[in-house]
Amino acid sequence: MDINKPFVITISREVGSGGRTIGRELASRLGVRYCDKALIDALVQKFNISAGNIESIKGQKKNFLADALLRFSPDPHAAAAGMVRKEMTPGVTTDDVFKVETEILKELADQGSCVIAGRSGFFVLGDRTNKLDIFIRSSLSNRISRIMEKQGKTREEAEKIIGKVDRMRENYIQRYTGKSRYDARNYDLVLNVDGLDTGEAVEIILEYIRNSKR
Repeated sequence: MDINKPFVITISREVGSGGRTIGRELASRLGVRYCDKALIDALVQKFNISAGNIESIKGQKKNFLADALLRFSPDPHAAAAGMVRKEMTPGVTTDDVFKVETEILKELADQGSCVIAGRSGFFVLGDRTNKLDIFIRSSLSNRISRIMEKQGKTREEAEKIIGKVDRMRENYIQRYTGKSRYDARNYDLVLNVDGLDTGEAVEIILEYIRNSKR
């Protein structure tokens, strides 16, 4: 990857790994935009629902009949009763979210060099030539400890958060990319951050970029 030309870095991460903080610091070190909140805000504004509802919709498994009912019934909520999970927002499907998210990701990348957090960026932006895809991971014990510390959760609460978010993100990625987000072949660099602080993790990524022959 040539940082002297417009580039895109996508950072996928396990919840509790510190990947968001690493992405923010990496963008700062490179002097480029960090795109995380901008994407969420755009989705919230587009669909007029909360960020939590968007994440719930994205995490649902494919249900073709429920999606059809939500789209075409005069009373989508009633028609889908008992078939769609209670957190599904009537009229908004995972297909809707993925379509808009794809458009936003491409628009962000078109605006110039940036670091993009999570989403399906490694897949959606697959046609970009000057791009680096990174996956940040950590051991389960470290993820639990980080969530307990950062969010003030009990161990049991942290474990539930990790389990739920992992399932939601994997469902979404598999549905629209046909890949597992845990497949190392999706990425140029997979980094286990156990034992590393944010600065050390960022420096490893920068060193990889400096030595990259792509």
